[in-house]
Amino acid sequence: MTIHTHDTSIAEQARELTATMTSQAPAGALSPFTAEQAALRAEGIPAGLARPGFVVPDLPLVEVGGQATSLYAITGSRTTVLVFYRGVWGPYCNLALRTYQERLLPQLAGRGVELLGISPQTSRGSLAMRQKNELTFPVLSDVGNRLAACLGILTRPTPDALASLAGLGIDVAAANADGTVTVPMPTVAIVDGAHVLRWIDVHPDYTSRTEVPDIMAGLDASASAGVQPGPADLS
Repeated sequence: MTIHTHDTSIAEQARELTATMTSQAPAGALSPFTAEQAALRAEGIPAGLARPGFVVPDLPLVEVGGQATSLYAITGSRTTVLVFYRGVWGPYCNLALRTYQERLLPQLAGRGVELLGISPQTSRGSLAMRQKNELTFPVLSDVGNRLAACLGILTRPTPDALASLAGLGIDVAAANADGTVTVPMPTVAIVDGAHVLRWIDVHPDYTSRTEVPDIMAGLDASASAGVQPGPADLS
């Protein structure tokens, strides 16, 4: 199946992906994931979500080659779009980052804005994500979810979902650099050159992701009026 990311929204691509997986999976095989997604939607935005105006600390990150770095070392004084995702094992993560490569990155480059992909997986997983989707922006490992934790966006797959993932050959604990199954909710955050959080959009249901036009609107709002609420603040 070929999805043309230039022509369709992430939501449309996700619906097509879900329909394809549903048609190919044995009856009931995806039920644990469907139940998990419903529960995540019901729980909604985390109560501890960081708000615009929060100064994001300089926490350690790991590059795809295994080299240690940090958020400030990577971003310098540039405005940066941070994309938090679960891992290369997530089909919706691959869909989103591929779309950001094709549709978001060129727009950010024209503004001098950095784009970073961040997950708790090992550097090998980050490298696999970059190679699989031909990403040209940095993809980094947030070992122990320290950066995601300070933004208040952490969650854990349900036991049933973990069991189903294991049945598909996916070991989340082995994929994560710290050996846990904790993952970030898919989130896009805009941080300015002074490392102040200006805009944040979190999606508890991992089949849903921030659309490219919404990110660009968040950048426009941040530039024109200082701290602005992202979609997460309006829920």
